[in-house]
Amino acid sequence: MSQCPLVSIICLCYNHEHFLREALDSVMRQTYPNMEVIVVDDMSTDGSMSILSEYLQQHPEIKFISTGRNIGNCAAFNLGWRASKGAFIIDFATDDVLLPERVSQQVEAFDRLEQSYGVVYTDAEYISDAGKHLYYHSQKYRPAPDGEVFAEVLARYFICPPTMLIRREVFEKLNGYDETLAFEDFDFWIRSARTFKYYYLNRVTTKRRIHTSALSKGLYKKGNKLLASTVKVCRKAVELVHTAEERKALGLRLRYEARHAYFTGNFREAEQLLMLLKQTCGLPPLYRFLNLLNRYRISLGFLRELYHMNRGK
Repeated sequence: MSQCPLVSIICLCYNHEHFLREALDSVMRQTYPNMEVIVVDDMSTDGSMSILSEYLQQHPEIKFISTGRNIGNCAAFNLGWRASKGAFIIDFATDDVLLPERVSQQVEAFDRLEQSYGVVYTDAEYISDAGKHLYYHSQKYRPAPDGEVFAEVLARYFICPPTMLIRREVFEKLNGYDETLAFEDFDFWIRSARTFKYYYLNRVTTKRRIHTSALSKGLYKKGNKLLASTVKVCRKAVELVHTAEERKALGLRLRYEARHAYFTGNFREAEQLLMLLKQTCGLPPLYRFLNLLNRYRISLGFLRELYHMNRGK
């Protein structure tokens, strides 16, 4: 490694009492010699603040920010990165775990890359609430592309979000996360990948915790507000596509999102997504039929339930 640029780890805490010690210990045990640690608490209502107070006494170098009121992940992170000084930034939720060589390995990777690369991401181990091994990200999501990945992030999910080390310039160009959204990753990927390249480091650097009641599991439940953010991000994507390949990739995304919105009874969002699909790529016959069913609020959600019931057997 030719130099040791400052790396800022933005630790986001909201009711992570049961996982907070392991998470913060994993940050403090990094082998990388030049880091700043910023903890942002989004007004936790459990015992998180008591634990944070202990760590702040033991490690006075940690910077602490309280949001003052619950403002959500996107806005809380923006407070942290705007208070940071690092050349590279990690968005770290304090229910996950960093492996000791995580920062060193990713900075070394950046040291070999051109300035056009804005993100280095890696493999991850998924663990349960109890910390037991579930599976590796690479076992479920293949392949892991790098370089120009804009079309890839439009079409499918393949990046494990907490594994990313991000060049500061990326956040400066994007002005951080979009605080009007309920989640950050899909929006961040399409906006950043439009300008910056991604590099995949084929190593496990992070343990990502999958909770029994994970937020993502509720994405397609009827009435879930996350879908409104998905529609908004898809509208942004329409404005960003330049090529036929990218338009095709966006079509795959829109069909996927519209299909799941419809089958979960989110008719309003399904209508919006189908309209975007029509404007962007046209409606294939199956989706013209789906659009008709959706217009008259004819639900076939039971087919999805049957599929998932049989899949689980």
